[in-house]
Amino acid sequence: MHILIVNWQDRTHPLSGGAEIHLHEIFGRIAAAGHRVTLLCCSHAGAPDHEFLDGMEVIRTGRRSTFNYRVFWWWKRHGAAMKPDIVVDDINKIPFLTPLFVKRPILAVIHHLFGKTIYTEAGMLAGLYVRFFERRIPHAYRKTPLCVVSESTRQECEEMGFKSDAVTIIHNAIDHRQFPMTITKKADAPTVVFVGRLKKYKSVDHLLRAAARVRTVLPTLRIEILGTGDQLEPLRSLANELGLSSNVTFHGFVTEIEKTAWLSVAHVVVNSSVKEGWGISNIEANACGTPVISANVPGLRDSVRDGLSGLLYEYGDVDTLARLMQRMLVDEHERERLSEGAIRWASTFTWERSAREMLDLCRRVIDQWKR
Repeated sequence: MHILIVNWQDRTHPLSGGAEIHLHEIFGRIAAAGHRVTLLCCSHAGAPDHEFLDGMEVIRTGRRSTFNYRVFWWWKRHGAAMKPDIVVDDINKIPFLTPLFVKRPILAVIHHLFGKTIYTEAGMLAGLYVRFFERRIPHAYRKTPLCVVSESTRQECEEMGFKSDAVTIIHNAIDHRQFPMTITKKADAPTVVFVGRLKKYKSVDHLLRAAARVRTVLPTLRIEILGTGDQLEPLRSLANELGLSSNVTFHGFVTEIEKTAWLSVAHVVVNSSVKEGWGISNIEANACGTPVISANVPGLRDSVRDGLSGLLYEYGDVDTLARLMQRMLVDEHERERLSEGAIRWASTFTWERSAREMLDLCRRVIDQWKR
C-alpha cells in the first residue's frame, strides 16, 4: 500500500508538536511493516527538500505560512502521477481541502478544532482567517471518512454535521520503552511540572497563580516548566510579579530523555490548557508513575481518568487548582494511590495498537472508495 500524508510539518520542524509525534509514531510503524509512506510537508531552515525519516519518504515544499496553497499545485504537478492508494489529510487549524481536487481515497485526521478559542491564541485578525477555513471543513470533507484522537473531538465533529459512522477514534499513545512504567523516586522538594509549548491557550499563567497560593503553605515549592514559545517572557515577568522567581525554573526546550527524567521526579504534573486534541503529556506523566491535575476541557478530560490517573478541575478555577496541587503535594497516601492508577492507565496506550488500527482504517477507506 502507498500512503501519501499531507501535514503542515514533520517532526524535525522547530514548531512540531503532538500532531507530528502522532504522525511519525503511527506511520513510521506502518512503513516498518513494509508499506510505502510519503509525507508532504513545509520546508524549514536546514532541512533538505527530500529525505527518508523513520522509514518514510519526506518531501518538503514551500514555507509554513503558505504551505496550504502549495499543496494544490504540488498535487497537480507531482502527487496525482504517484497514484497513492490513499491520501491522509492531517487537518490542523487550516485544512488543505484535498477532497476538492484529489480524486483518490482520502482519510482526514483531526486532532482538535479550535472554534472560538483561536481568538485567544492568535488575536482577532489571524483568528478570523483560521475560523474562515475551519468553517469550510463540514462542506469540503462531508463525504470524507474522519479519524480523531478522542471522544471530545468526535463529538465536535458530529456537532459540525458529520455522521457518527463516518468518524473513527484512534487514540494517541506512548512508546513504553521511553518511560519507566513504574513509580520512581520523587524530588526532595515538592515539585510540580508543566510540559508543552508556551502558548496563550495553554494557560500556564493559571499554574503560576495557583503556585503563588500554594507557596504560602509550602515555601520550598518547585515549579519546573519544560518547553518554549512566544509566552516565555510574559510568563517570566508574571513569575517575578508573583514573587515566584526563586521557585520557578523555565527550562526551555528539553530532550526526550530530560523530559522523562523531570516527569519521573515530579510529584504531580499540571495541564492547564483551555483545549487539546488529546493531551499526550498526561499519558507520558502517568507512564512515569506521576499523576496529573488537568483542566476538565475537551481532549484533556479524555486523557485523564479522573480519580484513577489524576484529578480534573474546571478550567480557569485557580483556587481549585491550587487546592488540588496542595493536596497532591501533601497527601502522600492519595498521591501513591493515584500514581499506581496512573501506571495502569498509561499501560493501555501503545503506538503498536494505534498503528494497527490506522492501517485497518486505511484499508476500509480504500475498499469503501472502490465500491
